[in-house]
Amino acid sequence: MTSTTNWPAVVLLLVLGVSACSQATPASTFSQADIEVGGEPLTVWVADQPIKRQQGLMGVDRLPRGIDGMLFVYESEQSTTFSMFNTPMTLDIWWFDSDGVLVGSAEMEPCFANTCTSYRSPGPIASVLETPQGRYDFRPGIGLSTIDSS
Repeated sequence: MTSTTNWPAVVLLLVLGVSACSQATPASTFSQADIEVGGEPLTVWVADQPIKRQQGLMGVDRLPRGIDGMLFVYESEQSTTFSMFNTPMTLDIWWFDSDGVLVGSAEMEPCFANTCTSYRSPGPIASVLETPQGRYDFRPGIGLSTIDSS
C-alpha cells in the first residue's frame, strides 16, 4: 500500500493556518494614503478591492504607529453593511457619500461569535473610514479629501 501526499497543498494549508492565527494584518496587503477629515490629517490603509474590503481590520488588535485607520473605497455609491467578526479592536465607523460628506457614524464592538451585530450605512455611500473608537469626534457634514503629496 502506497501513500501519496500533496506537499504543496499541505504547506499552503499550514501557511494559511499560521496567517489566520496572526494578530496583525501585513502592511504590504494595503496601500497607504494621506487624507483629511474636517481638516484633520490622517494616514490610513486603503481597502479598495473586494478582497481587501472583506479582510478590513479583521484580526488586527491595534494599528501600527503612523496608521490612523482604514479607508474603504467603493467603485460606485452603494449601501453597505459592516460586521466586527474576528476584529478585536473597538472601532468608530464613518460613512461618506460620493461628495466626500460625512453622512453617519457608529461605534462598533468586537465580536467573536457566529452571529455579530451588523452596522448598516445610513444610505448609499462611496467610502467608509474606520478609526480606533473615541480617537476622533467628526461631525456629520464635514468633508473627506485626499492630500496631494506632490
